[in-house]
Parts: sequence; C-alpha cells; structure tokens
Amino acid sequence: MAERLIGVYSSFALLAAEELINKAIELRKKHQLLPLAIAVLDSGGNLVAFKREDGCGILRSEIAIGKAWAALGMGMATRQIRDRLSDRPTFQSALAVASSGRFIPTPGGVLILNEQHIAIAAIGISGDASDKDEYCAIEAIRALKMTPEPSEPDRNWQSNML
Repeated sequence: MAERLIGVYSSFALLAAEELINKAIELRKKHQLLPLAIAVLDSGGNLVAFKREDGCGILRSEIAIGKAWAALGMGMATRQIRDRLSDRPTFQSALAVASSGRFIPTPGGVLILNEQHIAIAAIGISGDASDKDEYCAIEAIRALKMTPEPSEPDRNWQSNML
C-alpha cells in the first residue's frame, strides 16, 4: 500500500489572500501612498500570501508579518493593541519576547472575520504611515465583501505622517 499525505485545512484560501493583496495595492496607488509590503496569515499564523512592492524598504516585510501576527496573537487589531498597551511598555516588551520578535503593535494589522465574527485570518501591511497602512487593509477587506476588525479606518488616516 502506497503512503499518501493528508491535506491540512487552512482557514483562508490562497486565491482570497491574493485578491486582498492586489486590492490593497490598487488602493495604495489610488491614494498615492508609498510602496507596501503585505502579508496575509491564516488563523494558525501561517503565511498564506505575501507581496512586497518595488521600492519598499527591506524591513517592511517582517513588519507586515509582525502586524498580522500581533493581531492574531492578541485577538484584536493592532490599532487597538497600540491604544490599550500604550502605557504598558513592559507588557509590550514581554509580548515581543513571547512572539520571538514578531509582535508589531502599530496600526496595519487587521483581523478578517467570518459570519460568526471569529477571526479566520489577518492582513498586515507596512510601507507608509501606520494609519495609511491600516486604511489599505480595511478597505481591501471591505471591497471583497469580507468583515474587517476594526470595521472602519481611523477618521484622520490621511493626515498621519511618517
């Protein structure tokens, strides 16, 4: 009897991840933002898809993954993590250590929810100011008729500067 590998379930499809990434890049171009690195992780923290635009700094890929990882790891968007932990630097440092440095608590890590409002994936974006990264993530998710958390970008996203 020949051995065969058993498929492993992923909570987020490659095609959907690629569509999200392409939509985020489309939004980036529309608003003339800086080049982006974009990572989509499934609910287990596995990289489903990644793209780094030409001209994007070399640290941006790790930052994008770290934003998505932080959102999944804490069960909340990275804007919320930043706001809740701003006065707790020791805890932020502990989370960075616990995640082997993959914990980036700045806006741009957005959860993708299913119909039951359970996180099935996260997108992390880095390249421009954090609120602009988050805008591209949220609006890409919404454009594809999925549910982002948070549901709306920061109302002053355009004024955020690097």
